[in-house]
Amino acid sequence: MFRRIFFVLNLWIVTVYYSWKTMKVDPANSTPEEYDQWGLAWGHAAIKLSGMKIEADMGDVDPQGHYVFICNHQSNLDIPVLFDVLKGNRIRYVAKKSLFDIPIYGKALAYSGHICIDRENRRSAMKSLNEAVEIAKNGFSPVVFPEGTRNLHLEDLMEFKIGGMIIALKSGLPVVPIVMTNTGLVMGKGQMIIDNRPVVRVKALPIIDPSEYTIKDREKFKDDLRAKMSAAYKELLAQG
Repeated sequence: MFRRIFFVLNLWIVTVYYSWKTMKVDPANSTPEEYDQWGLAWGHAAIKLSGMKIEADMGDVDPQGHYVFICNHQSNLDIPVLFDVLKGNRIRYVAKKSLFDIPIYGKALAYSGHICIDRENRRSAMKSLNEAVEIAKNGFSPVVFPEGTRNLHLEDLMEFKIGGMIIALKSGLPVVPIVMTNTGLVMGKGQMIIDNRPVVRVKALPIIDPSEYTIKDREKFKDDLRAKMSAAYKELLAQG
């Protein structure tokens, strides 16, 4: 009960600590493991603090492979869950600008190479997508939440935005669609107390070769991807 009530307070303390540790690392003089270690440590600590139970089926995904990951979004807990599940894939989140405005945490996000998207500024957003492509080409695996925000209606996925398709098509990296259930039940948008009884389920769908589409086909790619992910999400949801 203590864990469920005070999780948010404890997570904030842990977040400040690991953000500070992140900004002490010199990217130019560190190994990839050293550069990534504090973000991964934060994700692991958040899961331990929450007491979440996670069942992950990653299919054919290479645990150290280089991909564009596209996942549905229900909760702030999606971020530590994916840090833990994808700990070997050198992931970097494509995230909304408001997260980068959070004191300390936002600076750590930027410092560690996560990608800021300002959806209110189309020119800035396109520049950020191109930066994400370059980051992807330099060995990192972008993680995109194509719904654009946390979903409050957990019976199905929201409509997708196009940015993740552009990153995948321009980078040429294999695309891994991921569906996740029950983080919205554990701690949904606006909730301050967690319920760690539901099992969080994560499933990777078959890997997609983006060369099946051209940049002109990005709308079709988006619609095809949403249809596949929606069907898989509903199947996973039925498991409880």
